[in-house]
Amino acid sequence: MAQEFFIKSTTLEDKVRKILPSQGGLGQGIDLSASTQIVPIVDLTESAEGSELRQDLQRSFSFSSITRHNVNNTTSTLVYNTGYYRVFGSVYITGGGFVYFNLTDGFSTKILLTVNADSASQVGNEYFDFVVYLEAGESLTAQSNSTNISAICVTRQLADVDGTLVNP
Repeated sequence: MAQEFFIKSTTLEDKVRKILPSQGGLGQGIDLSASTQIVPIVDLTESAEGSELRQDLQRSFSFSSITRHNVNNTTSTLVYNTGYYRVFGSVYITGGGFVYFNLTDGFSTKILLTVNADSASQVGNEYFDFVVYLEAGESLTAQSNSTNISAICVTRQLADVDGTLVNP
């Protein structure tokens, strides 16, 4: 049979008031208590299992999880493996030209994002950040048509083709 004990501790009472304000902070005349009865608590989250990182930590970068590309007056393949990828960076503009981010399946190409510099007097940076999903046979390319416009790109795989998250 379980026994119940009352706990008189202002430190613990203050802590309960702070972290459980919706419970009224125990209120007047209510004491903390402890019991010898064992009540199992099962945490069914992936974090408790220990095999998965929290989502905010899972999206972090590591030396081995990112790839950097500098695309200037050429076309470069940024990603050719299947899965979900975050692509971010900036387009550095010192004059006229364009940068295209293209999805291709080897037969046709679709422009995903365009950054245009209309004149030689246009100078600055344009920032981009997007997620792309690639199936088998597809790739993501970046194309710059001038030495006056460069794309500095970083790619990081977020999940495989089945949606299983990839840790850094």
